[in-house]
Amino acid sequence: MIETWRWFGPDDPVTLVNARQAGATGIVTALHHMNQGGVWTEDEVAKRRAEVEAAGLTWSVVESIGVGEEIKTRTGDFQRKIDNYKQSIRNVARAGVKTICYNFMVITDWTRTELAWKLPSGGYALRFDAVDFAAYDLFVLRRKGAEAEYTPARIAAAEARFKTFSPERIDKLEKVLIDWLPARDFAYDRAGFNKMLEIYKEITPAELRANLVSFLKEITPVAEEEGARLCIHADDPAFPLFGLPRVMSTADDVRAMFEAVPAQACGLTLCTGSFGSNPKNDLVAMAKEFAPRIHFVHLRNTTHEPDGSFYEAAHLDGDTDLIGVTAVMMAEEARRAAEGRVDAQIPMRPDHGHLLADDIGKKVNPGYSNIGRLKGLAELRGVMRTIEAFRAGRVH
Repeated sequence: MIETWRWFGPDDPVTLVNARQAGATGIVTALHHMNQGGVWTEDEVAKRRAEVEAAGLTWSVVESIGVGEEIKTRTGDFQRKIDNYKQSIRNVARAGVKTICYNFMVITDWTRTELAWKLPSGGYALRFDAVDFAAYDLFVLRRKGAEAEYTPARIAAAEARFKTFSPERIDKLEKVLIDWLPARDFAYDRAGFNKMLEIYKEITPAELRANLVSFLKEITPVAEEEGARLCIHADDPAFPLFGLPRVMSTADDVRAMFEAVPAQACGLTLCTGSFGSNPKNDLVAMAKEFAPRIHFVHLRNTTHEPDGSFYEAAHLDGDTDLIGVTAVMMAEEARRAAEGRVDAQIPMRPDHGHLLADDIGKKVNPGYSNIGRLKGLAELRGVMRTIEAFRAGRVH
């Protein structure tokens, strides 16, 4: 697979030089300063491509052209923003970036309760604590109707946890949950977040899925015309939060999208960490079933706890068989090559990474420090080289 590296642009403390030193050949990036629904202009796309190529790398994947809330709800000037999205697809594809990752998560994007949870090793991981989350939802945010979504036991545990929270702990938890995300150029306060929740209160998962399909039926033909590949990212975590609808959390969700939009250009980003946050998902089985339409792979692992919490494990630890997933995707590459597909090589990136060694204490985007991802990429590269050796008969 093509080894890629996420880069958040010129302000990213992890540089393109660092990415090349890690052994990556491709860069996954976006025009984060232009993600409010306008067109990504040819000049800005060319500028970003030139920055990447000056470092001896290739801009392999766009992640992401943002899908605004108006598109998801089909309200306001959503049609203008869809038209802008189409033009942005054209502009990046014509600049040679043919793989376009996006997501359809409403309001929150990826969600954790802790961005630096200390591991026994002394490193730090991202973690989702299910009880902390419920305590915030029920007793800090005080979301309308939240009580109906939790069991009595979970409400009791959340209330007991809330009683231990200091004002500082509440502020920190709130910042992590609703007003922080790497590469997002705006933030919610509590009132604004509750206002957004009200907008989605009447939108069911079926309605959100219909809005996704409507969006895809407009943009997929553009991608086909330009030889581009769209690949939706999973919900993260892959289960409902804040009462919001989810449409990309399970294999059934992927099947429903593929059935509604059968074009090859409408594909999937197989994020093993996001799908893997739901222990009901079998990632090896999903890789096998959806392989022909997987256009991008995020390799990351999670370890689940009995109460529904999880943390991000080392890439080759955790509950997901990343070796099995990698073997499936490499077999798919061989199949595509035999067919003569131009997308025979599938880009992958080591998604997230632990905060380790000299990175501890440095300014980094949580999950996107240098050393943790370098370690993950090296481990995954070893897996890929070993699979290649077995298939070539060099190892028995």
